[in-house]
Amino acid sequence: MTTIGIFGAGAWGSALAQVAARAGHDALIVGRDPEVIEAINARHETPALPGVPLDPRVRASADLAALEGAEVVLCCVPAQATHVVVAPLSAVLKPGTAVISCAKGIDRATGLLVSEVIAATWLRGPVGVLSGPGFAMEVAAGLPTAVSVAADDRLTAEALARVLAAPGFRPYATGDLTGVQLGGALKNVFAIAAGVVAGRRLGASAEAAVITRGFVEMRRLAAAWGAKAETLMGLSGLGDLVLTCRSVQSRNFAFGLAIGEGRDPHAFGKLAEGAFTAGIALERATALGIEAPILQAVADVIEGRIGVDGAVDRLLSRPLKREDVI
Repeated sequence: MTTIGIFGAGAWGSALAQVAARAGHDALIVGRDPEVIEAINARHETPALPGVPLDPRVRASADLAALEGAEVVLCCVPAQATHVVVAPLSAVLKPGTAVISCAKGIDRATGLLVSEVIAATWLRGPVGVLSGPGFAMEVAAGLPTAVSVAADDRLTAEALARVLAAPGFRPYATGDLTGVQLGGALKNVFAIAAGVVAGRRLGASAEAAVITRGFVEMRRLAAAWGAKAETLMGLSGLGDLVLTCRSVQSRNFAFGLAIGEGRDPHAFGKLAEGAFTAGIALERATALGIEAPILQAVADVIEGRIGVDGAVDRLLSRPLKREDVI
């Protein structure tokens, strides 16, 4: 049995706490909201997962120092908040603790992947990443889910996968930290594009085209960034893209859907990581000389440089090319 710490009491953190408990570990969530903490400890429930009873081994605390005894810590805060929390988190962890990022994004202030943000401060233990196709409510309910777990050291990734494996939850280990993170981050941007297409009622054919050509852009940019092609063909790339581009359970798809329907995408109050990732990913693509027209369109629409109809017209008027030249 291992003590698994979960930093962040949102839906994904709470769902992964359930996974840890099902795997036979003690799961300790550290959050900020006293009402959420009381609900977890007193009633074994959380407003982040309505209707899902929590395992009694899931506990919660507002004290960051409570993570001192954890062997593994899952960092379940948004990508853009990681640089703020990693220093105080590092101050309380014991040497050798594995810190696993569960965010899907790129730090827009620095262009760093989240694992790089963590590794710049946490120097006394391994850094890993958990990513892949999984909705928090389904994971919390114990529905079958498969994800990728990555670390620079393949043996470390395999060890982390064994720790996190639980009934209904299957982690696959990989040493490609870059590929796993880029798959998770970039699919959010293309899920926004798919949502825009759905919201604009452009049809199933257009949705399929956006997903397919978005995947081409994802592979192209990830390869230039140093990722392995087979990683993007796996769970954290293609798998996550398929899941999030067709469901309103995806915050990014819902964000794009609101844009396509002419509504305020910020009105529903849920964080869409792809809205932050689009601009910084486009900057990196430009610097690497990578052509990414869908990524460009999403970034331009979010930043107000072009309207939805103008973006669609621009994409459709691009020069003809061979599909086998990706």
